[in-house]
Amino acid sequence: MKPLLAIAAFVALGSMAYADIQAPPMSQQGPTRKLGRGISNVLFFYTELPATLKEVNYKEGNSAAWGYGFVKGVSRSFYRFGAGMYEIFTFPCPTYKRSYRPPYPANMPWKIDNFSEFPPEIGWESRYNYSTEMPK
Repeated sequence: MKPLLAIAAFVALGSMAYADIQAPPMSQQGPTRKLGRGISNVLFFYTELPATLKEVNYKEGNSAAWGYGFVKGVSRSFYRFGAGMYEIFTFPCPTYKRSYRPPYPANMPWKIDNFSEFPPEIGWESRYNYSTEMPK
């Protein structure tokens, strides 16, 4: 009786461990994240303009930044605002490729016209502590 009970316990614990490991690849993308992403895009769409100006200035220079960069930044801002409104109104439904992923291209370093999932952060805000002092 003991070996049968031990085998049953082993199978039960083993099946729970297997189920814990099996998280789908898009498990972080759900309706809550979609709604939050939409609200962030609607509230902070304007940060695309200075971020785009900075990026174009770095890659192509001042003249391009205040001409091409300004127009590109305004268009990216309007696109982000529209995508945010779309995500707010459709957050309960998996709309893009039957998932809750963003409906715009991902931010890849080798392409210039892609969007990050959330609006860019501007200013001196940092989530990393660069101080060399030890905490007391």
